Amino acid sequence: MKDPILNLLGLITKAGKLVNGEERTVEAIRNKNAKVVFIAEDAGASTFKKVTDKAAYYEVYLIKKYNKRELSLATGSENRVVLAVTDKGFANKCIDLFEKGK
Repeated sequence: MKDPILNLLGLITKAGKLVNGEERTVEAIRNKNAKVVFIAEDAGASTFKKVTDKAAYYEVYLIKKYNKRELSLATGSENRVVLAVTDKGFANKCIDLFEKGK
């Protein structure tokens, strides 16, 4: 993979600092454990609304740049739609890379 954020997601997964799935991510947002949230561009409408609303309410940085396939390949799992990074250092690096890539 050439995208540094997707490469970093693989490292975050290996480090055990990634929560995946809609319910677990929303719970991490509510508990203030989620530092940055990724949602697939091609997520379902209800999932997209629920996660984006929660992230906005709890002021969690949201990245909507990737699709399901890219997130799945980056994490080594199938059908990844919503992910939350729980480590502040990794989250800051993701945000930094995303801001530079805009």
